[in-house]
Amino acid sequence: MKDSIHKYFKLGTIQWMSHPTENVVDSIRRFARDDFFDALEVKTFPSAAERKAATEILGQSHLTVAYGAQPTLLGTKLNPNDLDEQNRAATETELLKGIDEAAMLGCKSLAFLAGHWVEETREKQLAQLAKTVGNLCAYGEQKGILIELELFDNDLDKKSLVGPAPLALKLAEEVRMKHSNFGLLVDLSHFPTMHETTQFVIQVLKPYITHLHIGNCVVKTGADYYGDIHPRFGFPGGSNDVAELVDFFEVLRVEGFFNAKKPYIMSFEVKPYPGEDAEVVIANTKRVINRAWALVAD
Repeated sequence: MKDSIHKYFKLGTIQWMSHPTENVVDSIRRFARDDFFDALEVKTFPSAAERKAATEILGQSHLTVAYGAQPTLLGTKLNPNDLDEQNRAATETELLKGIDEAAMLGCKSLAFLAGHWVEETREKQLAQLAKTVGNLCAYGEQKGILIELELFDNDLDKKSLVGPAPLALKLAEEVRMKHSNFGLLVDLSHFPTMHETTQFVIQVLKPYITHLHIGNCVVKTGADYYGDIHPRFGFPGGSNDVAELVDFFEVLRVEGFFNAKKPYIMSFEVKPYPGEDAEVVIANTKRVINRAWALVAD
């Protein structure tokens, strides 16, 4: 592709994945100084002082900032589709706090994931999730925040209700009937764990996709880094590398996602393996993106 990838996408990274052990303010400052990045995804801050410092840096940076509530839910086992109404409401309360923090940081979106589920109560849990999402969207509208649900596997690692693309479509169709500030976040690194292909996910969910992630995963049982762990591209036994990213880009091109006037955020979610150098892994990811983009047809 002759055009720069930055023409069509706001390239970003997930701060807590790229720098899992670094001080969050120092990490944000480093990304803000790197003009490869057009976007940055952050999570809840350890302290008000760090949030304030980060807000000042982000305000100077011209980065598009997105808020991820996934770590909050995964770390607390809160479930937005819990059949116990008290537990569902508690999850909603935490996510509403996340919307407030996202607004303070200047974010325009908040992403989260569905919780664990069981087959016997799937429809009831989907109704509980729709309730949570609807309430988040109503509050997000007041704050100018887009609410995004990220798709995860439903039977391999995270075992999240949403889940399969057709189920995400069903939810999105219902929510969008009342709330325009709802979208879906799809992640290349999750497609193998979801047992779905790039083309299938993008074509099924096309009207509702608002945010993109790219990365790698390992789905060979018993292999190192098995599951939704986001190893670097080129990791032994990994499912995604240059060829899979080229396919992802090609499908996005064909399906009309190359939008120069309103580019989508496309963040890489790649985590250094213990003993790996985070900066080398980030450089690895940039190289893979650049190579894959160069191979996309004009």
